[in-house]
Amino acid sequence: MELPVVPLHQNKKYLTQCCKLINDEWKRSETARMHSLESSSDNLPTNLILLRNETVIGHLKLSPIPSIKDACFVESVVIERELRGKGFGTLLMTKAEDYCKNCLQLKTIYLSTKGQEGFYNKLGYTECQPISIYGSYTSTTSTIKYKDKNKCNNNEQAVPKPPPMPINSIHITKKIYMKKDL
Repeated sequence: MELPVVPLHQNKKYLTQCCKLINDEWKRSETARMHSLESSSDNLPTNLILLRNETVIGHLKLSPIPSIKDACFVESVVIERELRGKGFGTLLMTKAEDYCKNCLQLKTIYLSTKGQEGFYNKLGYTECQPISIYGSYTSTTSTIKYKDKNKCNNNEQAVPKPPPMPINSIHITKKIYMKKDL
């Protein structure tokens, strides 16, 4: 049986099923989730779905990385709960990689994971430095201009960014960033 992986925006009849699948894993308002899913396009972002007998059993989203034009970021990878561990995740990721390489002409795929590093390692992904999908890389200092002439003689001065807020929960798993060259 052929299990197709297709772009959601070309198969809008599956929007509601896809929304339910993702919300069963990560709760979010249906309106917000549907809005995100409806943004899928031939260009990034693109939502891909895995179908079995006209039922959505898997999903992932390919998002642009503004600072890396020939790459994308994979997020919201999910397989129907009772079908996990049966190769469907591998199939979805492999078809998504083919889509990225052949349809989008991308060279690299990035992702982040909490606890699924082994799965992605088996698919050829390796750990990498964190990347931002919201803009360019940031440094550890920022340059600001003071408007008050009494402060720093109106000169620019590098001011260290504040340290990240401490995490007070022992249940937080560290997010690992990974990448794969296509």
